[in-house]
Amino acid sequence: MHVVVIGAGVVGVTTAWALQKRGHQVTVIERQSGAGQETSRGNAGQRSYGVVYPWASSAMVRKALPWLLEKDGPLKMRLPPSLDTLRFLLATLRYAYAPGTFGLNKRTMLRLGIQSQRCFKELENELTLDFDGDHAGLLHLASTPATLAEYRDTAVLLNEMGIEHQLLSPEEVREVEPGMQGNGPLYGALRYSTDGTGDCHLFSRALAKACADQGVEFRYNTSVRHLLADYRRVHAIELDSADGEQETLAADAVVLSAGCWSPELAKPLGMRLPIYPVKGYSLTAPLVDPSRAPVSTVHDDNFKVVSTRLGDRLRATGFVELADFDRSIPESRLATIRKSVASRFPGAANLSAATTWTGFRPMTPDGPPIVGKGTRDNLFLNTGHGTFGWTLSAGSAELIAQLIDGEQLSMDLDGFRPGRFSE
Repeated sequence: MHVVVIGAGVVGVTTAWALQKRGHQVTVIERQSGAGQETSRGNAGQRSYGVVYPWASSAMVRKALPWLLEKDGPLKMRLPPSLDTLRFLLATLRYAYAPGTFGLNKRTMLRLGIQSQRCFKELENELTLDFDGDHAGLLHLASTPATLAEYRDTAVLLNEMGIEHQLLSPEEVREVEPGMQGNGPLYGALRYSTDGTGDCHLFSRALAKACADQGVEFRYNTSVRHLLADYRRVHAIELDSADGEQETLAADAVVLSAGCWSPELAKPLGMRLPIYPVKGYSLTAPLVDPSRAPVSTVHDDNFKVVSTRLGDRLRATGFVELADFDRSIPESRLATIRKSVASRFPGAANLSAATTWTGFRPMTPDGPPIVGKGTRDNLFLNTGHGTFGWTLSAGSAELIAQLIDGEQLSMDLDGFRPGRFSE
């Protein structure tokens, strides 16, 4: 079967790998010049299988206004907000206060995280990929006693789900992360001891090469104009190359993994995908004193900034910003990220030599990604992973491959179904 995957971010590339392993002929269409060039390029570097949670929560809503007003608050919004931003926020509010929705969605996403962890380990055992990857765990710091109490409540659910974790004292935190010698407040931490790290951009490129070695065709610098379909099936894809050439590519099945650009391709086929481009920022700096750097991934709850060790580099990422597709990088955002790093890992990296990035996480208003069959028999969706694309990609790729092959699914897809936004 010839399967066309639209999008060569980490979700699209892992999907291509899962499909070629099953013997399918796979073509990947990507408008950028290479794999992992959009959201996958500069993300936090964490594969946080035990930390995944829905965007829409009443707790987040209660904190939103104070965060918007704080200078270093993790939530920002362009004023006045666009109509798209307002629609997304209103939908988020509806899901956040729908009885039982947050708990169900969190368990659903954690199950996918557990599957993704297994799939990543199988993939890394099979291939030798150079992407500064590891599974040395993740720390969620507690800067206040109230946060530590929240972590104790979280631990109850983690025990229920069988997710390995430990609650640590400040002394134990510094045993796990001896380089954390800053003066930021610390009352303890919740440790997810088997969570992973890695440079998502390097991983996407390395896995794309492995796919190509197995016969997967990558069509870079190529945009999708239309999906050509009748009422039952997608028959072909109209393509535009960078040099202006047009082409019609036949397909037996199509997987839409185009992140924030998925809605415009799905809409003509009667699918409403309310994916919003939630903006984030990162800086990546060379280490100058590895002994003062993080061992793995550390989430600083004081600034809501994640610092991750990627080989001889430090990646620090933060902010949830609602500004549509604005690619500007205000200095104030980077200043906040630097404050967090300095408060936890002073002297670890040369922040003045850091490269900077901004990108758009494809967020659904309820939180779970969109994984499942579309409005045509041979159309499948694997998109809308929000802040957890790197984490959930391997697991959702396996589910799409099972669905295309008509196999019994390894987990229920009800919480991810594409049609849930039209109900």
